[in-house]
Amino acid sequence: MQLAVTHKGVDFDALSSIVAATLVYPGMVALCPKSLQPNVQHFLALHKTAFKLVRELQIEPAAVRRLAICDCNQWKLLEDGAILKECSQAEIDLWDHHEQQGDIVPTWSCVEPVGATITLLLRVIQERKIAVNPHEATLFLLGLYEDTGQLTFDRTTSEDLRSAAFLLDQGGDLKLVVDFLHVAYSEEQKKVLYRLMRGARQYQVNGRRVGIGIVRVEQHVKLAAVVQLYARIIDADAVFVVFENSSGSFFIIGRSKEPGIDVRVILQDFDGGGHPGAGSALVPEGAANAAAIREQILTALYRESGAGPLVSEMMSSPVTSITADTPLHEAESLMEEKGIRGLVVEEDGQLAGVVVLWDLKKLTLHKQQNHPVKAFMQRNVLTIAPDATVREAAHLMVHKNIGHLPVVAGRKVVGIITRTDVVKYLYGMI
Repeated sequence: MQLAVTHKGVDFDALSSIVAATLVYPGMVALCPKSLQPNVQHFLALHKTAFKLVRELQIEPAAVRRLAICDCNQWKLLEDGAILKECSQAEIDLWDHHEQQGDIVPTWSCVEPVGATITLLLRVIQERKIAVNPHEATLFLLGLYEDTGQLTFDRTTSEDLRSAAFLLDQGGDLKLVVDFLHVAYSEEQKKVLYRLMRGARQYQVNGRRVGIGIVRVEQHVKLAAVVQLYARIIDADAVFVVFENSSGSFFIIGRSKEPGIDVRVILQDFDGGGHPGAGSALVPEGAANAAAIREQILTALYRESGAGPLVSEMMSSPVTSITADTPLHEAESLMEEKGIRGLVVEEDGQLAGVVVLWDLKKLTLHKQQNHPVKAFMQRNVLTIAPDATVREAAHLMVHKNIGHLPVVAGRKVVGIITRTDVVKYLYGMI
């Protein structure tokens, strides 16, 4: 017997990976756990006869010759993990894109930091020129799109995109992908979201905005979708929600769109797992209370999410400045000579304003060129401290639509940071 298995709470990447394994390993059976994500359940209600899936199987450990474990590296996360662990005669092939260490020791493994596990199996399918029908291509696209946020998550690789192109060539249906990745929220999910929005708190952690909520749930609810929607609504860099069950245990779900906040690392303190952008953990009854869990998450966030480079490390200094009485034509000539787009205006050694080349270019009357800059400079100037993070500077520039931020210590201008500096930082060019 050859079995392809995956984790409980099956998502599309897990389902697509075990189906793909049946193509890679001739004669293999895909054993699908009973617990499914809602959108996967809806998909299988329509398509379950299209794939070689088994939902229940009496496993004789001694009869299993090969296990292909997909999208999972811990025995406890497999539905029949205790039984499968006893398959002492089986060769274990591990297919996974989670980088953290698990307790499954494979005979062979393909573990790489791609966007989705299905990408790793598709590599072999393409190399061996294995036929993929439109139903399979659509399922594989669902797995790929779900785990990469429709190819937008920062862990998405060029190989993920090439895999998507291959699946479209095999007849994958993007319309069905969109339909099954967007499932309506139940009334109970809406109630949980409402309570979460009312009680959650937001924190500034090393220049990043993080939402942390605690919600009690009285009945079984699909919570991942609630957290995903909460994250979109508050538009924070990361969110962590602690769900308290009626039994007294807690379930933590985290989501992050900020590379500096790795959900997987934060939840390691709770023996959790997942990806840099998404993860979960279970806290057993009596191990902690909700407030203590929140404080532990905050502590881990401050510890693990470095503040990043400071403004003082990237600012231009000394600053090219002029006085308020400098004629406009002299200011423009100075900017062109220095190759800069803005000048700080100082009076008595203190910041009085900023004059920007773009504003000067908009002047149409030639006689205005002899007027002093104080008639045209921007007086209500936003500034930033040298010990602020570049991330904070980027936030100010984006939300206030400004291109120059004077860096002020006390009342003295000590430097300036520009859009160009921030763009270099955001694109990893520094």
